[in-house]
Amino acid sequence: MSELLRNIDARTKLAGTNKLEILLFSLGRDTRTGRCETFGINVFKVREVMRTPSITSAPEMPGAVEGMVSLRGALVPVVDLARYSGVQTDTPRDIMIVTEYAGHTQGFLVEAVDTILRLDWSQMRVPPAMLMAEMGGLVTAVTELDDGRLVMMMDVEKVLAENMSNDDELVFRSIKPLDKPELMVVFADDSAVARKQIQRTLEAMGVKYISAMNGREAWNELERIANYALSVGRKPTDMISLVLTDIEMPEMDGYILTKKIKSDPRFGGVPVIMHSSLSGMSNQQLGKSVGVDEYVAKFEPQRLSEALERRLLGIAQVPQPA
Repeated sequence: MSELLRNIDARTKLAGTNKLEILLFSLGRDTRTGRCETFGINVFKVREVMRTPSITSAPEMPGAVEGMVSLRGALVPVVDLARYSGVQTDTPRDIMIVTEYAGHTQGFLVEAVDTILRLDWSQMRVPPAMLMAEMGGLVTAVTELDDGRLVMMMDVEKVLAENMSNDDELVFRSIKPLDKPELMVVFADDSAVARKQIQRTLEAMGVKYISAMNGREAWNELERIANYALSVGRKPTDMISLVLTDIEMPEMDGYILTKKIKSDPRFGGVPVIMHSSLSGMSNQQLGKSVGVDEYVAKFEPQRLSEALERRLLGIAQVPQPA
Protein backbone atom coordinates (compact mmCIF):
# COMPACT_ATOMS: atom_id res chain seq x y z
CA MET A 1 0.00 0.00 0.00
CA SER A 2 2.99 2.30 0.35
CA GLU A 3 2.87 3.04 -3.40
CA LEU A 4 -0.38 4.95 -2.74
CA LEU A 5 1.53 7.62 -0.84
CA ARG A 6 4.63 8.16 -2.98
CA ASN A 7 5.74 11.44 -4.55
CA ILE A 8 4.38 13.71 -1.83
CA ASP A 9 6.65 16.51 -3.10
CA ALA A 10 4.97 16.30 -6.49
CA ARG A 11 1.58 16.52 -4.82
CA THR A 12 2.46 19.71 -2.97
CA LYS A 13 2.79 21.37 -6.39
CA LEU A 14 -0.97 20.97 -6.77
CA ALA A 15 -1.49 23.67 -4.16
CA GLY A 16 -2.36 27.00 -5.72
CA THR A 17 -3.95 25.30 -8.74
CA ASN A 18 -7.31 24.54 -7.02
CA LYS A 19 -6.52 20.83 -7.37
CA LEU A 20 -6.22 18.06 -4.80
CA GLU A 21 -5.74 14.34 -4.45
CA ILE A 22 -7.96 12.22 -2.25
CA LEU A 23 -7.55 8.68 -1.02
CA LEU A 24 -10.77 6.72 -1.58
CA PHE A 25 -11.89 4.23 1.07
CA SER A 26 -14.96 2.30 2.22
CA LEU A 27 -16.33 1.43 5.65
CA GLY A 28 -18.18 -1.75 4.68
CA ARG A 29 -21.70 -2.59 3.57
CA ASP A 30 -24.33 -0.87 5.69
CA THR A 31 -26.84 -3.51 6.84
CA ARG A 32 -29.62 -0.90 6.89
CA THR A 33 -29.28 0.15 3.25
CA GLY A 34 -27.36 -2.71 1.65
CA ARG A 35 -24.97 -0.14 0.18
CA CYS A 36 -21.22 0.24 0.49
CA GLU A 37 -20.49 3.95 0.19
CA THR A 38 -17.23 5.53 -0.96
CA PHE A 39 -15.52 8.16 1.17
CA GLY A 40 -12.43 10.29 0.65
CA ILE A 41 -9.68 11.97 2.63
CA ASN A 42 -7.09 14.47 1.43
CA VAL A 43 -3.79 12.70 0.74
CA PHE A 44 -1.95 15.53 2.53
CA LYS A 45 -3.46 14.24 5.80
CA VAL A 46 -2.44 10.62 5.23
CA ARG A 47 0.87 9.44 6.64
CA GLU A 48 0.56 5.75 5.78
CA VAL A 49 -1.87 2.90 5.13
CA MET A 50 -1.38 -0.45 6.86
CA ARG A 51 -3.02 -3.65 7.97
CA THR A 52 -4.74 -3.07 11.30
CA PRO A 53 -2.23 -3.93 14.04
CA SER A 54 -3.06 -5.26 17.50
CA ILE A 55 -5.10 -2.60 19.32
CA THR A 56 -4.91 -2.09 23.07
CA SER A 57 -8.15 -0.99 24.70
CA ALA A 58 -8.21 1.39 27.64
CA PRO A 59 -10.98 2.42 30.05
CA GLU A 60 -12.98 5.64 29.67
CA MET A 61 -12.21 6.19 26.00
CA PRO A 62 -14.71 8.03 23.76
CA GLY A 63 -17.30 5.74 22.17
CA ALA A 64 -15.79 5.50 18.68
CA VAL A 65 -12.18 5.14 19.91
CA GLU A 66 -11.26 1.48 19.59
CA GLY A 67 -8.05 1.84 21.60
CA MET A 68 -4.46 2.68 20.84
CA VAL A 69 -1.49 1.25 18.99
CA SER A 70 2.24 1.81 19.25
CA LEU A 71 3.77 3.11 16.01
CA ARG A 72 7.53 3.49 16.11
CA GLY A 73 7.39 4.16 19.83
CA ALA A 74 4.51 6.65 19.74
CA LEU A 75 1.05 5.84 21.15
CA VAL A 76 -1.62 6.57 18.55
CA PRO A 77 -5.40 6.55 19.23
CA VAL A 78 -7.45 4.46 16.83
CA VAL A 79 -10.97 5.48 15.76
CA ASP A 80 -13.48 3.10 14.19
CA LEU A 81 -14.89 5.35 11.47
CA ALA A 82 -17.89 3.09 10.79
CA ARG A 83 -18.97 3.28 14.42
CA TYR A 84 -18.29 7.01 14.57
CA SER A 85 -20.29 7.78 11.43
CA GLY A 86 -23.21 5.50 12.28
CA VAL A 87 -22.60 2.95 9.51
CA GLN A 88 -23.95 -0.38 10.75
CA THR A 89 -21.78 -3.10 9.28
CA ASP A 90 -20.45 -6.55 10.12
CA THR A 91 -17.56 -6.15 7.69
CA PRO A 92 -14.14 -6.39 9.38
CA ARG A 93 -12.11 -3.18 9.34
CA ASP A 94 -8.75 -4.74 8.50
CA ILE A 95 -7.13 -1.58 7.17
CA MET A 96 -5.89 1.40 9.19
CA ILE A 97 -5.29 4.82 7.64
CA VAL A 98 -2.73 6.68 9.76
CA THR A 99 -3.39 10.40 9.53
CA GLU A 100 -1.45 13.42 10.68
CA TYR A 101 -2.99 16.90 10.85
CA ALA A 102 -3.55 19.73 13.32
CA GLY A 103 -0.46 18.52 15.18
CA HIS A 104 -2.00 15.13 16.01
CA THR A 105 -1.55 11.58 14.73
CA GLN A 106 -4.45 9.11 14.77
CA GLY A 107 -5.46 5.88 13.08
CA PHE A 108 -8.79 5.37 11.32
CA LEU A 109 -10.15 1.85 10.83
CA VAL A 110 -11.72 1.23 7.40
CA GLU A 111 -12.81 -1.79 5.41
CA ALA A 112 -10.65 -1.10 2.36
CA VAL A 113 -8.79 1.60 0.45
CA ASP A 114 -9.35 2.00 -3.27
CA THR A 115 -7.09 4.42 -5.12
CA ILE A 116 -5.91 8.01 -5.17
CA LEU A 117 -8.08 10.35 -7.23
CA ARG A 118 -6.78 13.64 -8.60
CA LEU A 119 -9.41 16.28 -9.29
CA ASP A 120 -10.18 19.95 -9.20
CA TRP A 121 -11.79 21.51 -6.12
CA SER A 122 -14.40 22.97 -8.47
CA GLN A 123 -15.62 19.37 -8.99
CA MET A 124 -16.30 19.07 -5.26
CA ARG A 125 -19.77 20.28 -4.37
CA VAL A 126 -21.26 21.35 -1.06
CA PRO A 127 -23.46 18.40 0.03
CA PRO A 128 -27.25 18.81 0.17
CA ALA A 129 -28.57 20.00 3.53
CA MET A 130 -30.42 16.70 4.03
CA LEU A 131 -27.18 14.70 3.70
CA MET A 132 -25.33 17.08 6.02
CA ALA A 133 -28.06 16.67 8.64
CA GLU A 134 -28.16 12.88 8.32
CA MET A 135 -24.36 12.57 8.64
CA GLY A 136 -24.15 15.10 11.46
CA GLY A 137 -21.92 17.47 9.49
CA LEU A 138 -19.37 14.70 8.88
CA VAL A 139 -19.47 15.10 5.07
CA THR A 140 -18.08 18.41 3.79
CA ALA A 141 -18.07 17.83 0.02
CA VAL A 142 -19.34 15.40 -2.61
CA THR A 143 -18.12 14.55 -6.10
CA GLU A 144 -19.17 12.01 -8.74
CA LEU A 145 -16.77 9.50 -10.30
CA ASP A 146 -16.82 8.47 -13.96
CA ASP A 147 -18.42 5.16 -12.96
CA GLY A 148 -21.35 6.98 -11.35
CA ARG A 149 -20.29 6.48 -7.73
CA LEU A 150 -20.55 9.41 -5.37
CA VAL A 151 -17.54 10.14 -3.17
CA MET A 152 -18.15 11.86 0.16
CA MET A 153 -15.27 13.85 1.66
CA MET A 154 -15.18 13.07 5.36
CA ASP A 155 -14.52 15.84 7.87
CA VAL A 156 -11.81 14.06 9.84
CA GLU A 157 -11.14 17.34 11.63
CA LYS A 158 -14.53 16.92 13.28
CA VAL A 159 -13.53 13.44 14.43
CA LEU A 160 -10.36 14.83 16.01
CA ALA A 161 -12.02 17.85 17.60
CA GLU A 162 -14.79 15.79 19.20
CA ASN A 163 -12.34 13.29 20.66
CA MET A 164 -9.81 15.79 22.01
CA SER A 165 -9.88 16.40 25.74
CA ASN A 166 -9.57 20.13 26.39
CA ASP A 167 -11.40 22.74 28.39
CA ASP A 168 -12.90 24.88 25.63
CA GLU A 169 -14.82 27.09 28.04
CA LEU A 170 -11.67 28.01 29.92
CA VAL A 171 -9.86 28.79 26.66
CA PHE A 172 -12.59 31.06 25.33
CA ARG A 173 -12.97 32.86 28.65
CA SER A 174 -9.28 33.73 28.51
CA ILE A 175 -9.63 35.57 25.18
CA LYS A 176 -9.82 39.32 25.70
CA PRO A 177 -12.19 41.59 23.74
CA LEU A 178 -10.61 44.20 21.46
CA ASP A 179 -13.21 46.94 22.01
CA LYS A 180 -13.16 47.76 18.29
CA PRO A 181 -16.79 47.49 17.10
CA GLU A 182 -15.90 48.71 13.60
CA LEU A 183 -13.84 45.59 12.79
CA MET A 184 -15.24 43.02 10.35
CA VAL A 185 -13.76 39.59 9.51
CA VAL A 186 -14.83 37.41 6.59
CA PHE A 187 -13.93 33.76 7.14
CA ALA A 188 -14.30 30.59 5.11
CA ASP A 189 -14.24 26.97 6.28
CA ASP A 190 -16.14 23.90 5.12
CA SER A 191 -15.95 22.21 8.53
CA ALA A 192 -18.90 22.94 10.83
CA VAL A 193 -16.72 22.26 13.88
CA ALA A 194 -14.04 24.68 12.71
CA ARG A 195 -16.62 27.37 11.85
CA LYS A 196 -18.07 27.09 15.35
CA GLN A 197 -14.64 27.51 16.93
CA ILE A 198 -13.88 30.54 14.75
CA GLN A 199 -17.25 32.10 15.58
CA ARG A 200 -16.70 31.60 19.31
CA THR A 201 -13.21 33.10 19.04
CA LEU A 202 -14.44 36.20 17.20
CA GLU A 203 -17.40 36.59 19.55
CA ALA A 204 -15.04 36.44 22.55
CA MET A 205 -12.98 39.17 20.87
CA GLY A 206 -16.09 41.25 20.19
CA VAL A 207 -15.42 41.26 16.43
CA LYS A 208 -18.20 41.14 13.80
CA TYR A 209 -17.94 38.45 11.15
CA ILE A 210 -19.40 36.99 7.98
CA SER A 211 -19.15 33.20 7.65
CA ALA A 212 -18.76 31.24 4.41
CA MET A 213 -18.68 27.49 3.77
CA ASN A 214 -16.03 27.61 1.03
CA GLY A 215 -13.76 29.92 -0.93
CA ARG A 216 -16.31 30.55 -3.67
CA GLU A 217 -18.93 31.69 -1.17
CA ALA A 218 -16.37 33.89 0.63
CA TRP A 219 -15.30 35.50 -2.64
CA ASN A 220 -18.93 36.23 -3.54
CA GLU A 221 -19.38 37.88 -0.12
CA LEU A 222 -16.23 39.96 -0.61
CA GLU A 223 -17.40 41.13 -4.03
CA ARG A 224 -20.84 41.96 -2.64
CA ILE A 225 -19.32 44.08 0.13
CA ALA A 226 -16.93 45.75 -2.29
CA ASN A 227 -19.68 46.63 -4.74
CA TYR A 228 -21.84 48.06 -1.96
CA ALA A 229 -18.95 50.08 -0.53
CA LEU A 230 -18.14 51.61 -3.90
CA SER A 231 -21.82 52.39 -4.55
CA VAL A 232 -21.98 54.51 -1.39
CA GLY A 233 -18.65 56.23 -1.97
CA ARG A 234 -16.61 54.19 0.48
CA LYS A 235 -13.55 52.00 0.07
CA PRO A 236 -14.07 48.24 0.45
CA THR A 237 -11.18 48.18 2.92
CA ASP A 238 -13.23 50.42 5.22
CA MET A 239 -15.71 47.55 5.57
CA ILE A 240 -13.45 44.48 5.47
CA SER A 241 -10.77 44.29 8.14
CA LEU A 242 -9.39 40.78 7.56
CA VAL A 243 -10.02 37.49 5.75
CA LEU A 244 -9.50 34.15 7.51
CA THR A 245 -9.47 31.07 5.29
CA ASP A 246 -9.12 27.31 5.45
CA ILE A 247 -7.13 25.54 2.72
CA GLU A 248 -9.31 22.54 1.82
CA MET A 249 -12.75 23.64 0.62
CA PRO A 250 -15.10 22.54 -2.17
CA GLU A 251 -15.50 24.70 -5.29
CA MET A 252 -12.59 27.05 -4.41
CA ASP A 253 -9.75 26.32 -2.00
CA GLY A 254 -7.97 28.78 0.28
CA TYR A 255 -4.96 29.20 -1.98
CA ILE A 256 -7.07 30.39 -4.91
CA LEU A 257 -9.18 32.61 -2.65
CA THR A 258 -6.01 34.25 -1.30
CA LYS A 259 -4.58 34.76 -4.80
CA LYS A 260 -7.80 36.44 -5.92
CA ILE A 261 -7.84 38.76 -2.88
CA LYS A 262 -4.18 39.71 -3.16
CA SER A 263 -4.40 40.40 -6.90
CA ASP A 264 -7.49 42.63 -6.60
CA PRO A 265 -6.70 46.31 -5.90
CA ARG A 266 -10.10 46.74 -4.20
CA PHE A 267 -8.77 44.66 -1.29
CA GLY A 268 -5.28 46.15 -1.17
CA GLY A 269 -3.92 45.97 2.36
CA VAL A 270 -6.52 43.51 3.69
CA PRO A 271 -4.58 40.86 5.65
CA VAL A 272 -5.26 37.18 5.01
CA ILE A 273 -4.71 34.56 7.69
CA MET A 274 -4.65 30.92 6.64
CA HIS A 275 -6.25 28.67 9.29
CA SER A 276 -5.75 25.01 8.53
CA SER A 277 -5.11 21.56 9.93
CA LEU A 278 -2.50 21.17 7.16
CA SER A 279 0.13 22.82 9.33
CA GLY A 280 3.29 21.39 7.74
CA MET A 281 6.06 23.74 6.60
CA SER A 282 5.41 22.97 2.93
CA ASN A 283 1.81 24.15 3.29
CA GLN A 284 2.91 27.28 5.13
CA GLN A 285 5.43 28.09 2.40
CA LEU A 286 2.79 27.56 -0.28
CA GLY A 287 0.48 29.89 1.63
CA LYS A 288 3.16 32.58 1.70
CA SER A 289 3.75 32.12 -2.03
CA VAL A 290 0.16 33.21 -2.76
CA GLY A 291 0.31 36.15 -0.35
CA VAL A 292 -0.90 34.80 3.01
CA ASP A 293 0.12 37.16 5.83
CA GLU A 294 0.08 34.60 8.63
CA TYR A 295 -0.58 30.90 9.18
CA VAL A 296 -2.35 29.45 12.24
CA ALA A 297 -3.02 25.77 12.98
CA LYS A 298 -6.61 24.76 13.72
CA PHE A 299 -8.08 23.92 17.14
CA GLU A 300 -5.93 26.43 19.00
CA PRO A 301 -8.37 29.30 19.75
CA GLN A 302 -5.89 31.21 21.91
CA ARG A 303 -3.26 31.30 19.16
CA LEU A 304 -5.92 32.18 16.62
CA SER A 305 -7.10 35.11 18.73
CA GLU A 306 -3.50 36.32 19.12
CA ALA A 307 -2.93 36.19 15.34
CA LEU A 308 -6.22 37.98 14.70
CA GLU A 309 -5.35 40.68 17.21
CA ARG A 310 -1.93 41.22 15.64
CA ARG A 311 -3.33 41.63 12.13
CA LEU A 312 -6.47 43.54 13.06
CA LEU A 313 -4.59 46.06 15.18
CA GLY A 314 -1.48 46.17 13.01
CA ILE A 315 0.82 44.87 15.76
CA ALA A 316 4.20 43.68 14.49
CA GLN A 317 4.81 39.97 15.01
CA VAL A 318 7.72 39.24 17.32
CA PRO A 319 10.13 36.74 15.68
CA GLN A 320 10.27 33.43 17.55
CA PRO A 321 13.68 32.31 18.84
CA ALA A 322 15.35 29.66 16.72
